[in-house]
Amino acid sequence: MGEVQKYKAACFCGKVEFELSSEPVAMGYCHCESCRRWSASPVNALAMWKLESVRVVQGADMVGGFSKTPQAHRQWCKVCGGHLFTEHPELGLADVPAALVEGLAFRPSLHVNYKEKVLSIKDGLPKLSDLPKEMGGTGSVLPE
Repeated sequence: MGEVQKYKAACFCGKVEFELSSEPVAMGYCHCESCRRWSASPVNALAMWKLESVRVVQGADMVGGFSKTPQAHRQWCKVCGGHLFTEHPELGLADVPAALVEGLAFRPSLHVNYKEKVLSIKDGLPKLSDLPKEMGGTGSVLPE
């Protein structure tokens, strides 16, 4: 049996470190207004992991959190304000900004919440209006 892939990630200042003990279940871009405001960018590049795969290994006492909605519990470093991950308890998933994960080969497979986009991206990937059906969305695909 092969060894489970583990990835490391940290906040901007490095005081909070966390480990991801599997491969991501999905990678893509989110265009929702909430993610855009949180990331301070026109689109949020993320990788999704099962919640049980995410473990803070250093600086747990420096992790702050905020929930604008029950669907998303955003975590950040209290020292530098750097983003860590967002827990989605109803889905059993956490999304991690892809740029934080050391050694991750970012291979996005879709765009979600594209109906809320402020930046059009022509990359040949599916552009879902909201979320995939298995995540509670319609699964409707919009034209590129």
